[in-house]
Amino acid sequence: MRVLIIGGGIAGTAAALALHQAGFTPAVYEAHPDNGEDLGAFLTLASNGMRALGSIGAAEVVAGRGFPLTRLRLIDASGATLADAPLGEPDDPLTRYRCLRRADLALALQEEVERRGIPLVHGARLSSLKENTAGITATFTDGQTASGDLLIGADGLNSTARSLISPAAPRYAGQRVFYGYTTEPAAAVDSHSEAITMVRGSQAAFGYACSPGGETFWFARVSGPAASAEEIATVSPAEWRAALVPLLRPDNTPAADIVAATSDQLMVTNAVDLPLGLRWHTARAVLIGDAAHAASPATGQGASMALEDAVILAKSLRDSSTTAAALATFDRLRRPRVENNIVTSAALSAGRPPTPSSDRPPALTNEELIQQLSWAAPLPSAHRSS
Repeated sequence: MRVLIIGGGIAGTAAALALHQAGFTPAVYEAHPDNGEDLGAFLTLASNGMRALGSIGAAEVVAGRGFPLTRLRLIDASGATLADAPLGEPDDPLTRYRCLRRADLALALQEEVERRGIPLVHGARLSSLKENTAGITATFTDGQTASGDLLIGADGLNSTARSLISPAAPRYAGQRVFYGYTTEPAAAVDSHSEAITMVRGSQAAFGYACSPGGETFWFARVSGPAASAEEIATVSPAEWRAALVPLLRPDNTPAADIVAATSDQLMVTNAVDLPLGLRWHTARAVLIGDAAHAASPATGQGASMALEDAVILAKSLRDSSTTAAALATFDRLRRPRVENNIVTSAALSAGRPPTPSSDRPPALTNEELIQQLSWAAPLPSAHRSS
């Protein structure tokens, strides 16, 4: 099977590695001339994301690009500790949470794709798709084409592939999200080795983690109107910093000092998500990652969910007799989990606790997820999946 993958970011490169491991022939087409990731943004890969990487032999190359997080601290606006507990699966170095820059994760996966001999084409921006019973053809804006048996749309939040398969615009989730990091010490910061500290602030949700090299990585989620495209493009880091610090200063936490110590390594985005129930696939094309099920960042699961997609899609194709059966299996297994993440993230962004719903299937147990992500284990059949 020849598989065209649109998007060379986290979802697309992971899918290429998984499909190659399953014996297929993938090729990756990335619109940007470089890796296309936000250089200033960082993320945390959860244990489930690291486990997915381990399933395709890529956990070690990624682990070396970041630093481990083995504890979660929660403090309130007064600085009082509400919780301090182990985070994820901390016992194995390759299933520990990792904090790293998004661009470094994308680069590590791209390098692994190239090391395994999988074609990776930069500067290929999708413009149209044409599919029939014989296959699918992608046409790029430069007039070049590529044909295959299946196409995977892994081109992120503003996916061109999604616009051609299941048009839907991202929705503002009610919060601006600030990301930054600083090497300047903030007097009130205790580094708390291998811990990520979450702050329930009076006017913003805040989180930070300190690297072994002395950097403090942080984010803040602030409710209010969306930042306009012009603001995101033109407002300087100093101006964003001046707007954020006063929101954090009333609290007895390190948050204001951390932001004040940050120079130009600061960026702002809008928290957005996609509607539930989108069509994910046609007969020869399927969406994964943020292209299919983007959620606001409140749960911190976006990258990990994309990595899970890559493994489950490759296993579905590997173990199914037809492409149609494989795509149906992928949809059946993934939709409840990722749509629950959309709903949970939206609730957290809105400042309300997530509530279970009888309309949604129960969440996977950790044991069930581990089995799904295990390369050797069979995927659950339809009668065992509910």
